Amino acid sequence: MYQPLAERIRPQTLDEVCGQQHLLGKGAMLRRIIEAGHIPNLIFYGPSGTGKTTVANIIARATNKPLRRLNATTASLADIRDVIDELDGISGMNGILLYLEEIQYFNKKQQQSLLEFLEDGRITLIAATTENPYFTIFNAILSRSTVFEFKPLEPADLEPAIQRGFALEAERLRTNIIPEEGVISLIATACGGDVRKSLNTVELLCAAAPVTVGDEPSVVTLADTREVAQRSNMRYDRDGDAHYDLLSAFQKSIRGSDPNAAVYYLARILEGGDLQSACRRLLVIAAEDIGLAHPTAITVVKACVDAAFQLGLPEAQLPLAEAVILLATSPKSNSAAMAIWDAAADVAAGKNPNPPAHLQDAHYKGAAKLGRGLTYQYPHDFPHHWTPQQYLPDSLKDKIYYNFGENKLEQAAKRYWDEVKGE
Repeated sequence: MYQPLAERIRPQTLDEVCGQQHLLGKGAMLRRIIEAGHIPNLIFYGPSGTGKTTVANIIARATNKPLRRLNATTASLADIRDVIDELDGISGMNGILLYLEEIQYFNKKQQQSLLEFLEDGRITLIAATTENPYFTIFNAILSRSTVFEFKPLEPADLEPAIQRGFALEAERLRTNIIPEEGVISLIATACGGDVRKSLNTVELLCAAAPVTVGDEPSVVTLADTREVAQRSNMRYDRDGDAHYDLLSAFQKSIRGSDPNAAVYYLARILEGGDLQSACRRLLVIAAEDIGLAHPTAITVVKACVDAAFQLGLPEAQLPLAEAVILLATSPKSNSAAMAIWDAAADVAAGKNPNPPAHLQDAHYKGAAKLGRGLTYQYPHDFPHHWTPQQYLPDSLKDKIYYNFGENKLEQAAKRYWDEVKGE
């Protein structure tokens, strides 16, 4: 029966697993747990094709418990009950090892149905997820499990598996397949740290390799490899970690005044087709990170964003690159952001007294009888259009939310007001 190359080449021991040395290298915590043979409930978190299922298979072979597999995208409560029912039979006498793929797709009731059996050890859970478990898995499961993060593989980790994949395919097809120089490194780089994707690419290239006569080798070309591998290195899920990780790196690069990194992350986001998130984040950055140090920057960014939406991709990258470089190279101030966050924190904490009576609305009959607006002083009647009076409620009258930033513009404003107020 036909088996995909990725399945035929699947490692059988921890030493054969590509990469993940932080988990499986000599002395690493997960390796020590597996070798000790006392397997706790585990959550494997990481992108597809990074070895989560392979390691679960190796663990299953190292225990004397039967392995049961469920995929949360298709499994139901009835499937969970079938596993639980086995605990009363001969096969489940020593407990069951349950490998649950994509656990994030189980709802709260489905996840909670396992709790009793995880608690008493009759079921040992190895759950795999491509999404951040701290966002998608309920606390009751998390508190009974240990999370290990699987990371995308480096090209150097992938190359031996790709080389072996070509050899296995040549053997299966009974032909001499030779990849051109650079093909293996291109696949390793283009497949975004995903072993399965790399081996699927190898299998496809071998299947499409030209048929030759006699002992003449069948050559896998760089041109064919580029065509198959194009865009395959993109990891971008608008609802997943890749989305938020890229946007976070994007904003932090601009905040850190690194235009090179900022443009790079913009290119990554736009390659994923996510024009809206890039534009929205740029407007946020202009207000949050540049702020009053360059207050007109937001107007330029808004113009660039409007132009980007009118142009659409790929041309939208041009005005957005202009906006990114402007923001990354601008002076920075978060004084306005800090002021509103501090004020919002007081409001959220219930500090919501009435404004002082002299500031309250006095434009109605009877306002004076209520003491509204009686002592209000109109600032424009005074020199420099300012006169001292209390504006915050009594309980907050000495609160300072805004502190002038150290940039040139805010310091100029500070000097002006220090002079006017005689400070």
